[in-house]
Order: sequence, then structure tokens, then C-alpha cells
Amino acid sequence: MQERSPARVFGLVVGVTLIAAGIIGFFYSASFSTGDGADRDAVLGILDVNGWHNVVHLATGALALALAASSRRARTYAIGFGVVYLLVTLLGFIVGDGNEILGLIPVNTEDNFLHLLIGTAAIAAGLATPAGEPSTTLKGSDPLSVSA
Repeated sequence: MQERSPARVFGLVVGVTLIAAGIIGFFYSASFSTGDGADRDAVLGILDVNGWHNVVHLATGALALALAASSRRARTYAIGFGVVYLLVTLLGFIVGDGNEILGLIPVNTEDNFLHLLIGTAAIAAGLATPAGEPSTTLKGSDPLSVSA
């Protein structure tokens, strides 16, 4: 049984959370309108969402869960996801509070800070996970030796 690396734990927790956020988000806004002033609603009055934003949450959450079975894949996902979320954070701050990234994804200041936190946590979890799969042999043991 493989140990639960920081990247695997991140993938499981964030995967479930993003899928839940995507589903809940559709109860607030299922609009797929685009452009300036695209339809949106705020989950719990805080985080702006629309249909596109919800789909992104569902897709990235499903990918996180799919890759969480392997430490190596979870590490790659966490680092890549973190970099993408930090870029999304930067774009969000550039477009400003109450606007859309690429005319699709509504963001506000609260979204941007949440994306910054998630992106930073993702990279930290990825970097805290060794690049190779954990060894299945005991330290100091020689799997080729035969004891009599």
C-alpha cells in the first residue's frame, strides 16, 4: 500500500472540494453567457461563479482525484495546478474585481485571494512530495539476498 504523500492528500482533498464547489455553484448560476458583464452569482454571497467557472471546478477536481492514486502523478498535478492557479490569480487581479477572465470566468477579489491560497498550497504539496515513487523495500535490506 502506497503512503499518502502531501501531493496525494492535496489531490484528494482539493479534488473532492472542487467537485463539490462545481456542483454547488450550479445552484447559484448555471449561465454560460460570455463577454463583459456575463451573468454570475456569488456562492454564499462571496465567490463569483457561472456555468463556465463551475465546469472548470468540476474538471480540475475530477483530474485531481484521477491522479491522486499515484504520488508521482499527484506531484506533477499539484505543481502544474499550482502554477496555473497562480496565473489565474494574476489574471484575476489584472482584470479586476467583478470582471471576467477571458470573457468567461467571473472573478472578484475574494476569488483571487482564494486562488492564490490554493495555488500556493498546491505547489507546496507538490514540492513536499519526493519526485520518485516510495521504495517498497525496507531500508538497509537487500531484496536479492536469501537467508538460510
